[in-house]
Amino acid sequence: MMARLILPVLLWLALAGAAPVRLITQLSTARIDINTSFRGAELLVFGAIQYPGGAAPGRTPDIAVVVRGPAAPVTVRRRERLAGIWVNGQAVRFESVPGFYAVAATRPVDRLADERMTAIYEIGTRNLQLSPASNADDATTRAFEAGLIAARSRAGLFAERPGGVQITRGVLYSARIALPAAVPVGEYTAEIHLVDRGRVVASTSAPFSIGKSGFERWVYLMAREHSLAYGLAAVVAAVLAGVLAAAVTQRRW
Repeated sequence: MMARLILPVLLWLALAGAAPVRLITQLSTARIDINTSFRGAELLVFGAIQYPGGAAPGRTPDIAVVVRGPAAPVTVRRRERLAGIWVNGQAVRFESVPGFYAVAATRPVDRLADERMTAIYEIGTRNLQLSPASNADDATTRAFEAGLIAARSRAGLFAERPGGVQITRGVLYSARIALPAAVPVGEYTAEIHLVDRGRVVASTSAPFSIGKSGFERWVYLMAREHSLAYGLAAVVAAVLAGVLAAAVTQRRW
């Protein structure tokens, strides 16, 4: 009788001990609004590492936080000088370029894990899968891809922050992601990866959105959902502005 009572308990303890590590995460906000005074924002990603049995190992693991925005096709063109005039030359199209991409990690990406592991999870700008769609050779495609990443990095839309994740007491983590004023509107995802001895052992994600508010939202929705009416209204407004300017000029003379 006693054996039959103890057996389920032992089985439960064994299963609990074999349970995988889990990540619990939260964002400081689920939506960021853009208006005329928007100068950028900061997203706080924080949470905890849940270990089986509640006991943390003696070593501190690594964490990478990847925040990416809406993806869209982008065509990169090379400027060439022809007869003293700058013209568009060769072009390479990439089908899936995130409008925003940032990585914060406890250490540099190349020290988190091997290239295969970081490539699978797209950790780091060099591991982005931009889906090139052109007849260019590999060397040319890589050159255009590097140029695109460099341009987005200069604009603050692509970023890597080694040391940007803080781990407290081996279980609590936090990272602050800077969002520039030029950040595009759309749906975003914050991905959190727990890395232990070069392997990703747990992952989770949390969505958030960036959208326009107030008058900017009305203009944005009109231009996107009622393009014909928006175009006609813009033409009428331009004509009225011209008539008003002409009337003011005539009065001065």
